[in-house]
Amino acid sequence: MFEKALSGDKKYWTWIFFLMAIMGVGFLCWLYQFKNGLSVTGLSRDVSWGFYIAQFTFLVGVAASAVMVVLPYYLHNYKAFGKITILGEFLAIGSVLMCMTFIFVDMGQPFRSLNVILHPTLNSPMFWDFISLGGYLGLNILIGLIALESERKSEAPPKWIKPFIYLSIPWAVSIHTVTAFLYQGLGARHFWMTAIMAPRFLASAFSAGPALLILLCFVLRKVSKFDAGREAIQKLAEIVTYAMAVNVFFVCMEFFTALYSDLPAAVVHFKYLFIGLEGASLAPWMWISSILAIVSLILLINPRTRRNEKTLIVACITTYTSLWIDKGLGLVVAGFIPNPLGKVQAYIPTAIELMISLSIYAMGAFIVTILYKITLSVREELAA
Repeated sequence: MFEKALSGDKKYWTWIFFLMAIMGVGFLCWLYQFKNGLSVTGLSRDVSWGFYIAQFTFLVGVAASAVMVVLPYYLHNYKAFGKITILGEFLAIGSVLMCMTFIFVDMGQPFRSLNVILHPTLNSPMFWDFISLGGYLGLNILIGLIALESERKSEAPPKWIKPFIYLSIPWAVSIHTVTAFLYQGLGARHFWMTAIMAPRFLASAFSAGPALLILLCFVLRKVSKFDAGREAIQKLAEIVTYAMAVNVFFVCMEFFTALYSDLPAAVVHFKYLFIGLEGASLAPWMWISSILAIVSLILLINPRTRRNEKTLIVACITTYTSLWIDKGLGLVVAGFIPNPLGKVQAYIPTAIELMISLSIYAMGAFIVTILYKITLSVREELAA
């Protein structure tokens, strides 16, 4: 079955070699970082988590979103998701592997990551985050491959796999909940210490992930004979709509709590994000994120624009981009600026950071491409 990834047309191999080239350049950048240390990044004593950890946080949500197709299909027998459930699980595999790689490159001595296994600390959220991500990766690999093999043989999945499928549903929720605990458990970082951090993470995950899956379905329709079906795409669009609305509501609650209470420790982080502090600011990015969130809600809530595929594509792109800026940039950095002593230390990702990050995304795209190629080849073979 895996040999199907070794056959493809010119466009397929051009895309594969393009991704491999980016990964190669990124690996050379990582070797440079490994030799010279994290001083080659924009990180500092005051801002110890930056672009790498922000991408990790965002991609955990993309991985967790697979539950939004697994749950309706396996628990409620929603047949429309039959074609895309495996795609959601394989997207989760690529996302989790990217998450782990971002953690790996963020460590000054990356091989110290083995200490999580060799010297586990049960009261550490990082230990439980490792367990949740590793377990979720294993579950999606097992479920996805068994489901694909069963589809190839034109038979129902074996009964023994069902407990693993049911286990993957709460496990998907756990990976982003534990990730939220990494932030909200830090008492010295007022910006993160909020009880709705985990619900906010889940709401953003269940909008960004399905939005990306919709876009991938349109791409696959363009480059192959695969068609997810209008019903499945529209149902995913409804999920994105509700989740995005809840996410925006949670963000508004954060604004109200900070601004109405007018506590300096709460307000100052929002000033940094939307106005700026001592020359340091993410204001242009955050205003773009806010505008895109409003545009996406307008397009998604209106049934006419949501059912139109062209405007739905725009809605999914604006949703994904808005949440990437919010979680993949603003959320992490704003927690460190200013520091607990009120000092403002500006943070700007360096070219090394950005190139390594791009290569990790290329790695994720490479893995998802291979898995999708195998899946579509199996289905084309069955159709023939």
